[in-house]
Amino acid sequence: MLLTSVDVSKFKSINTQQIVKIDDEVTVFVGMNESGKTVFLKALEKSNDAQSLAKFHVTSDYPRKDLAKYKKQHSQNPHIATVLTYYLNDDELNDLNVELNTGLTSEFTFSVTHLYDNNIQIGIDVDELPVIKTLLSQANLSTDVKDKLVTAKSIRSIPKLLEDASFTGEDTDFLNAINERIENAGKWDSVVGFEVWEWLEPKRPQFLYFSDYDILPSKVNIPDLARRVKLAENDPEQLQPPHRAILALLRIADIEIDDIENPSEGYEELKSQIESVSISLTGQIMAFWKQNEDIEVEIDIKTDPQDDAPYNNGSNLYLRIKSRRHKVGTPFDQRSRGFIWFFSFLTWFDSVQEQIGSDKDIILLLDEPALALHALAQKDFLDYIDDLSGKHQVLYTTHSPFMVHSERLHQVRMVEDKDKIGTVISDNLSGSDPRTIFPLQAALGWTVAQNLFIAKKNLLVEGASDLIYLKALSSHLESEGMTGLRDDITIVPVGGLDNVVTFIALLGANGLKIAVLHDYSGRPEQKLEEIIKGKIINSKVIFNASQFRDLTKIGKDVQASDTEDLFDPIFYLEYFNKTFSSQLKGNTINESDLPDRPRIVTRIEAYLKDKDITLRPSGGFNHYAVSSYFASNPPDSLNDSTLKRFEELFKAINKAVK
Repeated sequence: MLLTSVDVSKFKSINTQQIVKIDDEVTVFVGMNESGKTVFLKALEKSNDAQSLAKFHVTSDYPRKDLAKYKKQHSQNPHIATVLTYYLNDDELNDLNVELNTGLTSEFTFSVTHLYDNNIQIGIDVDELPVIKTLLSQANLSTDVKDKLVTAKSIRSIPKLLEDASFTGEDTDFLNAINERIENAGKWDSVVGFEVWEWLEPKRPQFLYFSDYDILPSKVNIPDLARRVKLAENDPEQLQPPHRAILALLRIADIEIDDIENPSEGYEELKSQIESVSISLTGQIMAFWKQNEDIEVEIDIKTDPQDDAPYNNGSNLYLRIKSRRHKVGTPFDQRSRGFIWFFSFLTWFDSVQEQIGSDKDIILLLDEPALALHALAQKDFLDYIDDLSGKHQVLYTTHSPFMVHSERLHQVRMVEDKDKIGTVISDNLSGSDPRTIFPLQAALGWTVAQNLFIAKKNLLVEGASDLIYLKALSSHLESEGMTGLRDDITIVPVGGLDNVVTFIALLGANGLKIAVLHDYSGRPEQKLEEIIKGKIINSKVIFNASQFRDLTKIGKDVQASDTEDLFDPIFYLEYFNKTFSSQLKGNTINESDLPDRPRIVTRIEAYLKDKDITLRPSGGFNHYAVSSYFASNPPDSLNDSTLKRFEELFKAINKAVK
């Protein structure tokens, strides 16, 4: 189950409604200090905290300028804090439909509204007809009862429709079961809606928030910690973030505080448990920490009567980091701030997963992660976030350019504190304050500096395979005395349509001449339409593959098309079969084998899925691999229609970029 959007009504510095789209994998919130990035994450945490610690509190959370007025009505009419909208993956949707006999489609979403009194309201729209149809088909009802239920559109309407019916024994059992379902649904208008919610609710992902306040201390006094744990039963503030961090470490080791104060099986047994955790944590850190791979974690427990209070009373737990290179160990808090953060996060996350169950859907909220890390270490942490996002959605805040994937700027949300408005969150790069988008410009500049692609005249394409095909076809056309792409136009692959829009927004104002060639989904691309309406780019320099697919309709959107569709399907399949000959084990895919779809790549992908052929773990196939094989094994000749399609494309681009 995935979170797809968040609607924050009024919360701290958010004074006006903010509707934020959430990426399926990673969403990055970029903004200046005090812009409201943390505020947004805190609103989510309090909506459904996995640790059940964070709750909405009117005095501390409601915007202060309206607080006095709102307090007067809070008890009778609590305001909305957040509205969270979710959708299901294919497996979940299928399971739900099978178990409850519903007919929900892939478009199904539901919402949960969180109020300031910490109650919730559920928004679910379910057609009950499929459920009623299944009920009637499975029940052995009399003809009279069946006839009266022909017009039934809801479960609640059934008893009334049967008021005058003549019942058999099985009819009575059927009605009793219906009445029981209605009673269970309580005040819900839709009985099936209630039952769907009961199915969804335990699967709804919870939020986990982590910040600098949750870092581990280098030592803690066990008797003092035990005292605080007991007092926290009535006063939760007795346990501050450092104490909770140490408790997380002990939880991973499956050690109770009493086991340390009064070890029942002796010191050696306790020491072995702690050493086991030390080895495990060292392994996890080294999987992603590449700055210094010659370190290991050491955890020890001992007394020190010479230390200051409270550490001179009873046992202390010490956390140290040892350098294998220098044979020296140092207290944890004397390591670099970045390493302390990284280690603390891994410990906290492991503990929470153990506490709530590793199979539970959670959404990670990371506040300024890896801020103290070196730029290259931040890249390591980005890799770790990518690893996490395979199982959990990750939302994090940053103002570091090295914590942004420049090829995934569609995942970025801009956060600004606007005068007389408050915190504003959007994905509109072109309309944002230059100071806010500076980290994105820096990230983009870093990418450009590494690739050295950008020139004065550029053709932006979605991927590297487009670059290969266009370069190869331009050279081939010129060798045939036909028109290729002008030499002064540089082809720039930017990693997808979302990044095409971002490149235009960030670079278009720098005096560069830009044309765009993008894949066509079969309908207008909304983000491109928006920047055209905003006069950021002229529609005359935006092209798509469909406009050159049908030589009788040049310049017109014909059907969903990729660059690959400018080749004849038989020709593309020939290169596909050669590229993946070993994986296909000598089998050849013919055009007649493929389903009837507009795009050759989606036709092939559908065929592979239907035949359960795996060419890569994520499904489908690597489009770049085919283009790479094409580049290294160019054809001796191409048919006239293919050459003409690409020539018309190059003529249009040459004319647009002058």
